[in-house]
Amino acid sequence: MTRIASWPDAILPDAAGFGSMIVPTRVAMPGQVRSLVAHHPAGPLYVTSHGAGILETVLSAVDLSGAVLWQRTFPGTGRPRSRGSRQGVMWLARPGDGGPVLEEIGPDGETGSVIAPACDAGEEISAFVVLDDGFCISWAAAPPYQRGNAPYREPRVARYARDGRCLWSSPISLGALSHAGVVEAGVQTDWEVRPKRPWTPQEVDVDHWEPLLVSGDRVAASFVEERSGIGATFFLDLAGGGIVASTKPLPTGRKAIAGPAEFLIGSQGYGEFSTTRYDRDGAQVARWNSHGAMLVNASGAIRGPELENRLPSHSRFRELTGTGALVDGPALTGYYTSYPALDCAGTAVFWRDGRLLAIDSSLGQQEYFATDDSRNVMSRTLLLDSGQIAFALDSELLLFQTPLGPLASSAWPCGDGNLHGNPVRWTD
Repeated sequence: MTRIASWPDAILPDAAGFGSMIVPTRVAMPGQVRSLVAHHPAGPLYVTSHGAGILETVLSAVDLSGAVLWQRTFPGTGRPRSRGSRQGVMWLARPGDGGPVLEEIGPDGETGSVIAPACDAGEEISAFVVLDDGFCISWAAAPPYQRGNAPYREPRVARYARDGRCLWSSPISLGALSHAGVVEAGVQTDWEVRPKRPWTPQEVDVDHWEPLLVSGDRVAASFVEERSGIGATFFLDLAGGGIVASTKPLPTGRKAIAGPAEFLIGSQGYGEFSTTRYDRDGAQVARWNSHGAMLVNASGAIRGPELENRLPSHSRFRELTGTGALVDGPALTGYYTSYPALDCAGTAVFWRDGRLLAIDSSLGQQEYFATDDSRNVMSRTLLLDSGQIAFALDSELLLFQTPLGPLASSAWPCGDGNLHGNPVRWTD
């Protein structure tokens, strides 16, 4: 099932300082990769992928040499993502006999606890994070073809103890998810002419890739209508579940933790191209006319590759300053981008347009690897021991050796916020 090979023709520039040849290791996974997690920079990697079909999930443990240590198969589509924890175990959301469950999987691949959080018929887990003392889960209505006769359910956010007891549950009222850029076509009948008007869905089919972020004493829960891409983020109190504030409906974009109880909320599409910073009260404290896969370094500086829906690309690597201004970095070709990782010296590394790129703290660019590879389904980028880079293209895990330093210790040094793939910012 697993093969390991290398590209022999990849040239690393001499300027990288450790030779002229980079030989990436390639590890075939059973299906399209959905999640990439590590408990420690020394590995192993835990790769969640499709199995033989899209209704099967496989969790694989892979060491940093590319050897597959073990694999386990579970029912379910691989959504939502698996999460690591500070306790060194994985948690995987999957269907259970009586509803969704969270299954604990140890470093040896064996099952520990299986938690069945209370839910209503027709609900499924939209996103979850692992807390030191339990879990926080966002729930949404399952697609109509899955919920059968169960009624449509509005979304909610709930917190659970480690044994599955519900500590609080807060319903989310999405209201009218309309936006000026999304309109219904005009209609003419025998008795009226109905002009174009903002489109508002009757039932919200929630996109199940929206993140759930926890920082300090705040939760940021996002819900997006799947067909239009319009949604909102709700800020809740972690202790009691009260809704503190919410954003207005906007086209969806990338999101990140900016600092203690602070969040970056991006918006892209229908004329929107922005990133906004919100404080613990849900108040907007900064806004930039840029959107992308942003990183936050130890001093709070924000930078990353822009992501926009047009070709040829007009995107750049950008720095977002504290005054709301933008600093131009290198122009970026192509379109699809792996979420970057940031090393301790401020260099960001990511895959885009068939190239492994590094942008240093002075916004200088270096190309570590280039090939003619147009695959566009990719995981986040992970930075591991001794400068090793890991990410997945479609159903293949790629491992590169680079001269980069350790992953930065900051609020958001990589996609999902940490090696664990668990977007929680602890206060200790």
